[in-house]
Amino acid sequence: MLRGPLYSPAPRRYAGRMLWTLPNLLTVLRLFAAPLVPVLFLFFHRPWADWLALALFLGAAVTDYFDGYLARLWKQQSRFGAMLDPIADKVMVVIALALLCATSGLSPWMVLPATAILFREIFVAGLREFLGEVSGLLKVTPLAKWKTTLQMVSIGILFLATGLVELERGAGAAGAGPVLAWTAWLANAVGLALLWVAAGLTVITGADYFAKALPHLRGGQR
Repeated sequence: MLRGPLYSPAPRRYAGRMLWTLPNLLTVLRLFAAPLVPVLFLFFHRPWADWLALALFLGAAVTDYFDGYLARLWKQQSRFGAMLDPIADKVMVVIALALLCATSGLSPWMVLPATAILFREIFVAGLREFLGEVSGLLKVTPLAKWKTTLQMVSIGILFLATGLVELERGAGAAGAGPVLAWTAWLANAVGLALLWVAAGLTVITGADYFAKALPHLRGGQR
């Protein structure tokens, strides 16, 4: 039997099993669920599209907790999961924010924090790609985890608000309009407030990552 550093069939088989663990499958499902959120608005009338988008987004957001928790609990962390998890998070947030900006009629209260979040995510992704082998300097910080949580919570509340607005428009004649209108306004105000806080944390963490990367960006030629 061949021996030596080039002969390692067992690690390859083990890597294959580690690739399709339940935590990684949850991450993949979250990645593919994100583009389905706006597609729902093409096939369902509102507010059904809003409710389904809310349910799909919340279901995907829940997997963001469980895939990491299960990977740590079962010791199934993998490079594949570590790579795909932040990508799935960013895809969820970017697509949902673009949809909410559209449904808000491009309200500046929605567009401004969304723009800050999108700019930061693209900027940091570019930094990581440029740094290459030393991109480990830009590890996810606890503050960055909080900003991701706030982003998802605020987006979920804003989807709830859009659904309530559409429901109120159809329930006005039934006498429930004022109650739904007030509830929708409250949900929208809370969602926007959290989104602005998330945008602030997003900018702070982006500046922190840039400061860490700056020594590697100085000097030399491009």
